[in-house]
Amino acid sequence: MLKLHHHPMSAASRFVRIVLAEYGERVELFEEKPWERRREFLALNPAATLPVMIEDAGPPIVGGIVSGEYLDETRGAFQRDKRLMPDKPIERVEARRLTEWFLGKMDGEVTRYLVKERVFKLDMAPAEGGGPPDASAIRAARANLKHHLRYVAWLAESRDWLAGPRLSYADLAAAASLSILDYLGEIAWENEPAAKEWYMRLKSRPSFRPLLTERVRGVAPAGHYAELDF
Repeated sequence: MLKLHHHPMSAASRFVRIVLAEYGERVELFEEKPWERRREFLALNPAATLPVMIEDAGPPIVGGIVSGEYLDETRGAFQRDKRLMPDKPIERVEARRLTEWFLGKMDGEVTRYLVKERVFKLDMAPAEGGGPPDASAIRAARANLKHHLRYVAWLAESRDWLAGPRLSYADLAAAASLSILDYLGEIAWENEPAAKEWYMRLKSRPSFRPLLTERVRGVAPAGHYAELDF
């Protein structure tokens, strides 16, 4: 069975979980607090980043994008029309670009900061970086979020799905990131109705249900978080 070291507030971890659920794969979850730098976890990934996926007795597969590529090669390639990567190489380029955009650029400009300041610091000791939230980091992340949400809206208005005519990794990566921010009540959906309509389609998929029922200790979700029609 697949094993996944993850955190529920890690966008890359959520992405891999959604991919696994879309492909009907069972997975054993191990919640990891990467700031604790457990010796056993560092042995799997010295960088102490999430997620880390392991299949059977194989080597650690580190990172959301790398795990996604592995799952595409070992599962997706046999899914025919349910494959989450396009068939044509040039179309896969766009899906990969957007996957990197949401799990790399957006995470580095928005998600990671808001999660650290509003969630992780509550659970971190002072020596680990815990303490009061940094208001300037939160303001900067919120300002960046407006641009990313507008980009999602533009993509949703221009295409059937974010990367083209079919659901792809790009949609799952974006939804994984936005679902965390939605949990925290950070998204003004009324400002970008096209993004909201697209997200509602993702949120209604069975692969999203486990995420919508999870709760983070000490942080209550926004009132509409689990609602499919909000």
